[in-house]
Amino acid sequence: VRVLVEERADPYVDVYKLIRRVFNEGRDVLWGSERDGWHHLYLYDGTSGMLRNQVTSGEWVVRSVEHIDEEERQLYFAASGREEGRDPYLVHIYRVGLDGRGLRLLTPEPAEHEVDFSPTGAFFVDTYSRADLPSVSVLRRSSDGDIIMELERANIERLLATGWTYPEPFSAKARDGETDLYGIIWRPTNFDSTRSYPIVEYVYTGPHSFFVPKSFRAYRASSQAIAELGFIAVQVDGLGTNHRSKEFNTFSYHNLGDGGLQDRIGVIHEMAARYPYMDIERVGIWGHSAGGYDATRAILMHPEFYDVAVSSAGNHDHRMDKAVWVEQWMGSEVGEHYVDQSNVTQAHRLEGKLFLMHGELDNNVHPSSTLQLVDALIGANKDFDLLIVPNRYHGLPSPYVTRRRWDYFVRHLIGVEPPAGYEIGLETPQ
Repeated sequence: VRVLVEERADPYVDVYKLIRRVFNEGRDVLWGSERDGWHHLYLYDGTSGMLRNQVTSGEWVVRSVEHIDEEERQLYFAASGREEGRDPYLVHIYRVGLDGRGLRLLTPEPAEHEVDFSPTGAFFVDTYSRADLPSVSVLRRSSDGDIIMELERANIERLLATGWTYPEPFSAKARDGETDLYGIIWRPTNFDSTRSYPIVEYVYTGPHSFFVPKSFRAYRASSQAIAELGFIAVQVDGLGTNHRSKEFNTFSYHNLGDGGLQDRIGVIHEMAARYPYMDIERVGIWGHSAGGYDATRAILMHPEFYDVAVSSAGNHDHRMDKAVWVEQWMGSEVGEHYVDQSNVTQAHRLEGKLFLMHGELDNNVHPSSTLQLVDALIGANKDFDLLIVPNRYHGLPSPYVTRRRWDYFVRHLIGVEPPAGYEIGLETPQ
């Protein structure tokens, strides 16, 4: 046994997007790296471990390898950020020679592309969509991307007839005034632009990926449902999230406590100036897991903006969380940055309404993470709400939990008492 390829980077190697493909009976190794500042592919000799050549390059990122034609020495891969004037998270499919020559875009539509190659690799099915574009499935020829035939096109006439409207993707500037950030807005089906709507943000800043939806879904349970209650629902990917440049992602290093919250506040202010029906004086935020940490962090550190927070299964102190995730960005040395970025050490700052939830049997983020925060809040003489759910693991899949989240925002942002004991269920088709 010997080492063929080794990757080192400062300040860290992002293990969440590493690509490793051994092919051609072990004679070739395809290797992903951010060594030039962007995630690209490199071809190594599988016998000697010597670098043959860089296969892809430029200010964009490779997301996955879809197919390798060993005989023709052609690589088919997914990437984002290469096409100018488009959302840099949208995935497109490309072909390039393993020698790095002849790069060709195979899916030109400005949308999110999901593909499935035929066994021979000669064809692939491409299903493309955006949050504001219903899905289209086509059969393409792999060599040039030409469409052979359209397979299916989503028909949403009955959905639109209900009054449903598309969520709106948008972009706005980060705190530096230069970097574009991308988000999405949901409005209620009975939306009235003359009314004033409180804002509820869904947050998850875990820097191992990004989280604003890019493909079409008729219904997204969390954000669409909250919008239907009389809110404008918002989601934003701030500085420090993944699948852009290494510099963009490295913003999170030793800095998970930032969470891009200043960016989010600025973006929501910008959107509220654009849409006066968004009430910037009534803002809520919620999240789960790392998002539970983020939501609590938001109301602790920015009480001048966030009024209400619902936090479920939050990893409130990174000194207690699993090393495989935390040490990627916070480092293995527990210094003052761990202490300062703990919600527990900032519990005394609470001013708004905070609702904490956790599953009793959570084997991902231990319930003691929330209980430690509870102890600190009690020690600081702060009022808050707490729900420990018996026999529930990390995901908290419970209609009761969802209803309690809805009720909390309705009660504290709209000022209406929700119907007691409302039971979430599926309507029976007539």
